[in-house]
Amino acid sequence: MVEMAARHARASFFPALGGDLPTIVRAEGIYLYDDAGRRLIDAAGGVGAVTSIGHGVPEVIDAIAAQLRTVAFVPWTQFQSEPAQRLAEAVAEMTPRGLNGVALFNSGSEVTEGAVKLARQYWLARGNPDKHLVVSRWQGFHGMTLGASGFSGHTQRRRKYQPMIHDMPKIGPAYAYRCADCASGSLRCADELERVIRWHGPENVACFIAEPVVGATMGAVPAPPGYFQRIREICDRYDVLFIADEVMSGFGRTGRWFAIEHWDTAPDILVAAKGVSGGYAPLAVLAAHEQVVGALRHAGTPWVMGHTYAQNPVSAAAGLAVLDYLQRHDLVRAAHERGDQLRAGLQGLIGRHRILGDVRGMGLLLGVELVQDRATRAPFPVEAGMAFRFGRACVEEGAAVYPGQSGTDGLVGDHALVTPPLVITPEQVDDLVGAIDRALTRTEGTIG
Repeated sequence: MVEMAARHARASFFPALGGDLPTIVRAEGIYLYDDAGRRLIDAAGGVGAVTSIGHGVPEVIDAIAAQLRTVAFVPWTQFQSEPAQRLAEAVAEMTPRGLNGVALFNSGSEVTEGAVKLARQYWLARGNPDKHLVVSRWQGFHGMTLGASGFSGHTQRRRKYQPMIHDMPKIGPAYAYRCADCASGSLRCADELERVIRWHGPENVACFIAEPVVGATMGAVPAPPGYFQRIREICDRYDVLFIADEVMSGFGRTGRWFAIEHWDTAPDILVAAKGVSGGYAPLAVLAAHEQVVGALRHAGTPWVMGHTYAQNPVSAAAGLAVLDYLQRHDLVRAAHERGDQLRAGLQGLIGRHRILGDVRGMGLLLGVELVQDRATRAPFPVEAGMAFRFGRACVEEGAAVYPGQSGTDGLVGDHALVTPPLVITPEQVDDLVGAIDRALTRTEGTIG
């Protein structure tokens, strides 16, 4: 086994770039098992909220196998499949009001680009060809492709490719831990959108895209109360479409089916991925308001979005089984309850560890921020790699979290996502808090 793993590490491009990585040989429930015999709590949910219902669920495996025996693939340009149609109908019933036009993609990057292209085509269909700009937020993340990088604000992931990126306007993030306005309830961060739209001209702005809870770049930072209601008002005032990026937060992760519901408002287009298939198959969904879809139909212009594996019947079957499992086991409510328990447990560690600056998030989309000085909230220097030290310490203590950097200003700032499967039990939450407690102690021991 070890010899085979070594050969694979030499052949596999990704691990070779990142150094030696543990090999996971089995997964069940909330646990991962590696080739060294360790059992780890999957507190990253895969890679940030993917494994929504846990590993090895027989109902999902059976649904995938049954679909493989029936129809594994059909080209969406020529045919439909029953699972894809059923999944689209199921998603339309769950999404906020009016989002009845559903399409299936393969990944978060694909679906965010699809949403932006749909916004552009909507304005072409409406006879507004100048509306092309995509406004987004610094420290927001919307995908790894070159197109998505243009409207993402993840500076570290953009820098190497900056000469190739078509940049778009951006506003600042809503970051209560480091923004006095957000912490005090002011909506100045939201009002910045109006200033940017007016600066570039409403006639040129097609859409605004944002994550209700910023995930990978900032470590589960939700916008303050009232923020997205104000965003909705501004978008309506200037005839700009609002796209909610729920690639990480969608499908129950925050204790609601979709995180935007916490703000009692609705976007024009919503995109989600990760949790919809629970890691069992590549899948993402886009839900557009009937007004957006209707404009394209009325104009008779097809939506140009083609990807070979879009609307894949096997992925759709996986998605249907995952959504059924979420509903039958009441996991949206569980995400709220276990999220409250986990957040309280993590907040209780702040007084015990000098490097733990903040605990934030919604439901089971939570994050911790590590700081050099809790009084001033000064971040560690990038070269210290504190988030990754913490991530390795968590593995040593029996949990896998999702560490990251650049949340403070796009360059510095250490955080980690804590996003276990929604099936985690109260006892397992306590175990996870204990593992993180020990990992913080271990990490602090590495500081000179």
